[in-house]
Amino acid sequence: MLTQLREIVEKVASAPNLIEALDQLVVSTCRAMKTDCCSVYIADHERQQFTLMATQGLTKPHYQIQLAFGEGLVGLVGNRAEPINVADARHHPHFKHFPGIGEESFGSFFGTPIIHQRQVLGVLVIQQRQRREFDESEESFMVTLAAQLAVILAHAKAQGMWPDQRDGLHLIGSAASTGVAVARAWWDDNQPRLEQVSPASCLDLEAEQERLSIAIELASAEFRRLRKRFDSELHKETLAIFDLFSHLLNDPMLRKDLFAKIAAGDQAEWAIRQVVEAYSDRFANMKDDYLKERAQDIRELGQRLLFFLHNDDVAEHQWDEPVVLLTRELTAAMLASIPRDKLAAVVAQEGAANSHAAILSRALGLPAIMGVDFVPEKVHNCKVIVDGYRGDFLVNPNRHVLAEYNRLLKEEDELTKTVEEELGKASYTQDNQRIHIHLNAGLSADTSIAVNQGVDGVGLYRTEVPFLLQRSFPSEEEQTVQYRAILSTYRDKQVVMRTLDVGGDKPLPYLAIEEDNPFLGWRGIRFTLDHPEIFLIQVRAMLKASIGLENMDILLPMISGIAELDESKVLIERAFVEVAKYAEEQGKELKRPRIGIMIEVPSILYQLSALKGKVDFISVGSNDLTQYLLAVDRNNSRVASVYDALHPAVLHAMKHIIDTSRGLNIPVSVCGELAGDPIGALLLVGMGYRSLSMNTRNVARIKYILRHISVSEMEQLSRFALQATFADDVRAQTTEFVDERGLGGFIRAGK
Repeated sequence: MLTQLREIVEKVASAPNLIEALDQLVVSTCRAMKTDCCSVYIADHERQQFTLMATQGLTKPHYQIQLAFGEGLVGLVGNRAEPINVADARHHPHFKHFPGIGEESFGSFFGTPIIHQRQVLGVLVIQQRQRREFDESEESFMVTLAAQLAVILAHAKAQGMWPDQRDGLHLIGSAASTGVAVARAWWDDNQPRLEQVSPASCLDLEAEQERLSIAIELASAEFRRLRKRFDSELHKETLAIFDLFSHLLNDPMLRKDLFAKIAAGDQAEWAIRQVVEAYSDRFANMKDDYLKERAQDIRELGQRLLFFLHNDDVAEHQWDEPVVLLTRELTAAMLASIPRDKLAAVVAQEGAANSHAAILSRALGLPAIMGVDFVPEKVHNCKVIVDGYRGDFLVNPNRHVLAEYNRLLKEEDELTKTVEEELGKASYTQDNQRIHIHLNAGLSADTSIAVNQGVDGVGLYRTEVPFLLQRSFPSEEEQTVQYRAILSTYRDKQVVMRTLDVGGDKPLPYLAIEEDNPFLGWRGIRFTLDHPEIFLIQVRAMLKASIGLENMDILLPMISGIAELDESKVLIERAFVEVAKYAEEQGKELKRPRIGIMIEVPSILYQLSALKGKVDFISVGSNDLTQYLLAVDRNNSRVASVYDALHPAVLHAMKHIIDTSRGLNIPVSVCGELAGDPIGALLLVGMGYRSLSMNTRNVARIKYILRHISVSEMEQLSRFALQATFADDVRAQTTEFVDERGLGGFIRAGK
């Protein structure tokens, strides 16, 4: 059966179009199942009906066979989204007779839905003249076949090959950078590709090595030029991405391997492909996401070297209007090749939301979607919509959809202008209650950021960012300089510095940690307590950086029990004694920092009372808390839809934390994405939270929406939310409430 399944799927997948694919399907299935009839019906969700698209065994009528959703046995299968096995179909109450197709001669009926990502795409049916129920092995074969067909049909639908597809294409990818863009699409296909390079040898080794040397120098110069070009637009941690490419180009081992291939007689192009693919494969085969994405960095480097083997310079294209850049793999060089005012958004067939190109897109404020399965020829030069909030890519949308997105764009621009006018004001609710708004920083803590003047401090500084962007552990001196710059930026405001939080989705590039489940493994405080030397160096650097500024707090991540907290405090005290002595020798005094923990592991929810007298404050990391409460890896696309910070369990946990912390007189804030989401912010304030920390782009909007709603109204919203059974009910109720007050645009903008 496995062989038969494979053969059917291969035939269907290799068909030139959907109609021929479905014809192949019904013929091959009849043969494999030894049945008298096989038919496939395709769902039209707009018209709410199934259409018979292919059949082997029924007589094709002069009219089109269509069944409304829920009509007939086929409609029943689609409506229930489960297989139906009937021994005598004609006497079933849902049997629908169509004259002239000969269906009345068949007794048995088995139909199974074809489902992709919870949506019924169609129904696959087999029938026999004999009255009998199909056995378990036949059922199993058909269900398995339908599951494999679902992927093929979903791909056909995404490519615009769906029957009667009237409103252009609606493709879905991973949202890598938020925002909306409406513009013409432009396909960039002039970049060389490693896989197009064929084996080739050279006769003049010296000339070939010279070609490679020149290409390396040109590529190095380009990355230096890109860094300089973005110097005024990007923060220094983001600019370090270009430094990484320069480091790679100057890596002695990489250069040695490249020139060794040429010395062995290979042409420069072939040498580059072999070496780059070997290096890239090593990273690609690693389990953790961060190291996997470094494989793409290596490939980008190789492709730029290929480019400069044949080009002495980068030709500038002339742009008449802003475009949406389409590409196979988004690179830093591509982002720099189009002037910022002519680049509306980017859409890539490959890549991940945490790749360096995605980080650059976010830093530049460009909407970006990765992993979109589009056919370049069908999209190039078309009018498109990029929805970087949802990950939607719409090609040739109808005028109603286009008008709605243009309205949203205009509304978003107006909202941005409105909220930024009041950015510098302190954050109060409509009834004049003070809400402290802090910044989550890491790639954004810089004196050049205007939003600095609009926040009450930094609620979370991610100290792991410098660790992630370097090739080895930064020294104590390097860390001290880094932290001092941050603390100086917010000289009159408090800065909460989280100790190193690596592992899970943030592995260090120079310390490979391979685990079956990294999110439940060696990460956060577990890693640093196992490496007290790293922990002590970091804490000493933090304390040294705070001398004379006295605005630094220390936050401990991933605390799951009191023992970890106590052990951490012992090490912090040891570092404090050492640095206090150092400060005294300098004629200065070291202020003792406040110490807090992150609430993100559910176990600590039941030990909150034990924190009294042990911590000075609490910070709730709603992202990981949601992930662990719901047992959902939010980076896993198969279950990402289950991840919902408005899940009743999460909301009840948040309420338990604020109520218990208030009773213990421990200050508490929220630093997860829930705090930066308009719905989340309203509910959190309604629960009693008065300190929220969020990313840069959310500050102005959250402050604005809070200023126009009273605490009593937010308390009423939170009471409803805590009584709700479903997250969707919470979302609908809050959205309706905000819409009634003319603030609905903030909900959409905060998706």
